[in-house]
Amino acid sequence: MLVQEIMTKKLEKIKSNEPVIEACRKYKYNKMGSLIVMEDDTIVGIITERDVIEKIILNEKNPKTTLVKEVMTPKVKTVSALSSIQDAVDIMHKNKIKKLPVIYNQHVVGIITENDITHAIDLISKMEK
Repeated sequence: MLVQEIMTKKLEKIKSNEPVIEACRKYKYNKMGSLIVMEDDTIVGIITERDVIEKIILNEKNPKTTLVKEVMTPKVKTVSALSSIQDAVDIMHKNKIKKLPVIYNQHVVGIITENDITHAIDLISKMEK
């Protein structure tokens, strides 16, 4: 099974120079826990709810004045849409990450998460019964 078959296609992006409060608004409005940080057509990072908790709330920083680039995770690992799910699992395990942007023809086309993989495994096991 390929990554493109189970990835989440709905993807929200944010620019690195936006305030963290805007990321929080996007989390709430879109019911998502992460945003891909883009500059032009290039991924420059990812910001997750965990980043906000650990780097803003626990450090008592102001989300209205702190920029996304100050708390995002840079150097994001990615996976090809045409890679196997096992490849995605290996990348996530090796790098201890739960969310992995998906690339096709040098464009971000989705994200694969631990939840996507768990759901796919559940479906496969039900189909085999």
